[in-house]
Amino acid sequence: MFKQLFSALASSKGINESFDHFEEMLGHAHWMFGQAVSVLTHQAPAEQVIDALYERDIRINKLERQIRRELVRHLTVYPGKDVGACLTLMSIAKDAERIGDYCKNVFEIGRFYKEPWGSSDFSDPLAKIQADVEDVFKRTIDAFHASDEDAARGLIDEIGVIKEHCGQIEHALLNESHKYRTAEAVAYSLLARHCKRVAAHLGNICTALTGKVAQLGYLPDKR
Repeated sequence: MFKQLFSALASSKGINESFDHFEEMLGHAHWMFGQAVSVLTHQAPAEQVIDALYERDIRINKLERQIRRELVRHLTVYPGKDVGACLTLMSIAKDAERIGDYCKNVFEIGRFYKEPWGSSDFSDPLAKIQADVEDVFKRTIDAFHASDEDAARGLIDEIGVIKEHCGQIEHALLNESHKYRTAEAVAYSLLARHCKRVAAHLGNICTALTGKVAQLGYLPDKR
């Protein structure tokens, strides 16, 4: 579907710029996720990252508002034209903005959690989840840039697995909370939740490549 959307909007300079701005949003969010994980795993001090990370988040927010203005302007000048495409882009721009917020949340866990990272039963599973999110993040950006519907479908399936694994960690921490220190349980459960939400929003973006406007953001949940 997305190839058709892009083709339909190709004649509009303003809308083409909106696509470029959206890709820029994803690039900033991808950088933020990598930096947040580096702080969380004590590979980089929070003080070294915080200013640049929050500046990127501000840039993401400005780009989202800019996209919204560009799309409203387009619909005002051309009423009834490309409505579905504009709604699609506006929707996934909000997803990208929310990813930036969750990346800040991951950073804040690392900023305030001072205990050694890697000593918990959940360290290895969460490290795998972080690596998987990083991988699908990069491939989502590539799929969007190439309008690759087949890649997006595969990513949606992988994201479903990531979400399932995050849920399993959350449930284990809740059901066996007596085994873990409070700070440890809070930090690891929050990380699982935030990674799950980042993955879910990436999945929403992938649905734009494969579905209709009414299907945006509806990912199949594994039970």
